[in-house]
Amino acid sequence: MIKVIIADDHPVVLKGIRQILEETSDIIVVDEADNGKDTLKKVLENKYDVILLDISLPYMNGLEVLKELKAKKINTPVLILSIYSEEQYALRTLRAGASGYLTKGNLPDELIQAIRNLARGKKYISPYISELLINNIKNSQAKAPHETLSDRELQIMCMLASGKTGNDIATELSLSIKTINTYRSRIMKKMGMKNNATLIRYAIENKMIY
Repeated sequence: MIKVIIADDHPVVLKGIRQILEETSDIIVVDEADNGKDTLKKVLENKYDVILLDISLPYMNGLEVLKELKAKKINTPVLILSIYSEEQYALRTLRAGASGYLTKGNLPDELIQAIRNLARGKKYISPYISELLINNIKNSQAKAPHETLSDRELQIMCMLASGKTGNDIATELSLSIKTINTYRSRIMKKMGMKNNATLIRYAIENKMIY
């Protein structure tokens, strides 16, 4: 039996994933977590076969959890489940130690297959992500502006581009509005932009939001 922990801060998503996996004969959800710190604590204290990890978690985001797991030499395979498209986070999460990446819009069959692959010690990379990896190698000398952002800056940039206010983001990430404003200024400077309108246009053109 493949023992899975689901880390996601949206109760509806948690319930939906659990229902999908309960229909299988070889996968069981043995634990849940709704923030990054709790996820890390549970993984350090318990043994799982696969970790299903959302990127947008409070307190510590998914990428931060991944890096902590790697630093502590925890080798449990991690499947990233995210609302964000592959262009935004797939390569970053794979570099950080994830064994696979799926957007939450993927079919249930693909989620089940991905979990089984990871439990067997394999990676799960979609054909589209494979194409991204190849293009990334070919264009390694020419980074897109958003690739110069840190993981947290990229997360906040995507949230801004999707129309969320500074207060919305501060609440969701459990940060102060002052911290969010500092990140926003840093993002704008790195991206060479002056306002949210140009940021939104850039995100749409680069398929970062739809």
